[in-house]
Amino acid sequence: MKHPRFTAWLCSAAALVLLAVPAFAQQPDALPPEQAAPAAQEQTAEAAAPDAEAPTAEAPAPDPQRTYVALGDSIVSGVGLPDFKYTAAAIGIDAAPNFEGYPEQCYVSLVGKGLGLDRQHAINLGLPGLTTGDLADMLHTGAMPQMNQQAGTYYVYPQMLDYLKRADVISVQIGSNDALVPALVALGNATNWKSEQLVATMVSGVLREPSFENLQRLNSDLSRLRLTKEEKQATTQLLLGGGTDAICEQAYQEAAVHMPQVVAELRALNPDAQIILLGYTNPVPLLPEWTQLFRRLNALGKSLAAQNENVTYVPIPFAMTAADAHPTVSGHKYIANRILRAIKK
Repeated sequence: MKHPRFTAWLCSAAALVLLAVPAFAQQPDALPPEQAAPAAQEQTAEAAAPDAEAPTAEAPAPDPQRTYVALGDSIVSGVGLPDFKYTAAAIGIDAAPNFEGYPEQCYVSLVGKGLGLDRQHAINLGLPGLTTGDLADMLHTGAMPQMNQQAGTYYVYPQMLDYLKRADVISVQIGSNDALVPALVALGNATNWKSEQLVATMVSGVLREPSFENLQRLNSDLSRLRLTKEEKQATTQLLLGGGTDAICEQAYQEAAVHMPQVVAELRALNPDAQIILLGYTNPVPLLPEWTQLFRRLNALGKSLAAQNENVTYVPIPFAMTAADAHPTVSGHKYIANRILRAIKK
């Protein structure tokens, strides 16, 4: 990789908000028909939901002996929220401090509180930049067999297997990076990495709150791109000429292979735990190919749950996201309550 510092920002895996620029693209439903709702209604539905602020009465009674483990990527880990904990590593980051030290506002914390669990019984194994293939590999030994060159990540956590073996409930939220990571790299290649600073700004979290200063910062990064004719052509080909179609198709094929492996490996590690497969929200709703990808990923999760005993599919169609495509505080509350409702008493 010519620009390893760029891939370090993939811990946020969210910069494809940039790809939503062509506003003339039609926006199909982002979820399977039974879950679809107009975008304007999604915010209203979440805001009006009685469980938006705290776990509902439907949540299981507190049980300090129960253990909940959350698997997935940066959405799970709480990237974008205050107090996301990590340390620098030789490759990428070390997220181990976040396993039990995760942000108070992330959904893992809220599910733990809803179940009456302490931090030793509500574990956050969200790993920024992780793909479905990475997770499937890690469930064998707790380690990625090699560095993910595109994402710039390399995780080795054999302790994750111990967490999973003693879990009563395991939630899985993974798959967005299968498309986002190669798309970010493709964007960098198309612009000869002039997009690096722009992407860094967008995924760093500084734009999560709208303000005049943040708008100025974004405009400044945009003005510095100064793409050549060839770079503009390559970027247009990526965004509008079929480049993202190919990326989305490949991402789905990867997930279709690895998600069944993830479920099978989890069941081999823990025959009795309830496995919750969380659905997907679309961070790029203005591009039809991305909408189709996330619709297919939701259908895949639903199908896997139907085919496997004690596996529950939980759609999250109204999860609010910020400008960096990670859930807002309200979005984390919404996801937490969807999980709590799905956990068997």
